[in-house]
Amino acid sequence: PDFPGPAGRSAAYMPSPSSDPPNVLQSSHPLILHKITQMRKAKAGPKYLNQLLREVSTFLCYEATADLEMEPCAVTSRLGEEKGQRLANRVAIVPVMRGGLGMLEAMTEMVCNARVYHLGIYRDKKSLMPVEYYNKLPKRVTVQTAFVLDPCPLSGATAIAAIDILKAWGSTADFKLRIKFVCIGASQQAVDNISSAHPDVPIHVGLIDRLHDPDGAPLAPILPGLGDIGDRLFGTDGNDDFDEDGLDGA
Repeated sequence: PDFPGPAGRSAAYMPSPSSDPPNVLQSSHPLILHKITQMRKAKAGPKYLNQLLREVSTFLCYEATADLEMEPCAVTSRLGEEKGQRLANRVAIVPVMRGGLGMLEAMTEMVCNARVYHLGIYRDKKSLMPVEYYNKLPKRVTVQTAFVLDPCPLSGATAIAAIDILKAWGSTADFKLRIKFVCIGASQQAVDNISSAHPDVPIHVGLIDRLHDPDGAPLAPILPGLGDIGDRLFGTDGNDDFDEDGLDGA
């Protein structure tokens, strides 16, 4: 599919499975690609953006949870006792604030018994290093799988820091926490950096912006028009020129 944007960018969004590391799983679902394009519209205000973000997150959740382990269980139906299946392990959803909060509702609706652990990480403007400012991980590990949510990594530093924190928290001599990373869009550099730092962590991404400058750095902003998801969701981007009631054609 083609995507509106500056000339030369269309090809940058096409899947390239042969060149991606094996743990990078870019979606090819038409509705994900369509809705991400809608998210980039200038008139998409917080209400409409939140709706689209929730919808895209639902599709990505479906893909990211496809290999969760199941176990047999009994269910009482109108016809009596029947056999069924249920999730075998406990799951945690870990949104990286603030942008990850926009993906949280969709994930918890799909995995209704999931625990929710919040992480707050920002990138220092001078050092460009990730700084942890909020951590609500419990003292005791009671989950087997954790999904890290961060909508649009540019360099991947924040995502790497979040995964580092989870691994340090959830790994013991007898147990290793299973971690998956879920994002809406990402630069090629972010995907490569996360994959290199954590090759054992599957990366589920809606769209990869593969363009970069001559030095290999991603062109900013990635997915032009998408902007800072956290700022757009919470109305702190300084833009008041949007449609309050949503947009047609979504």
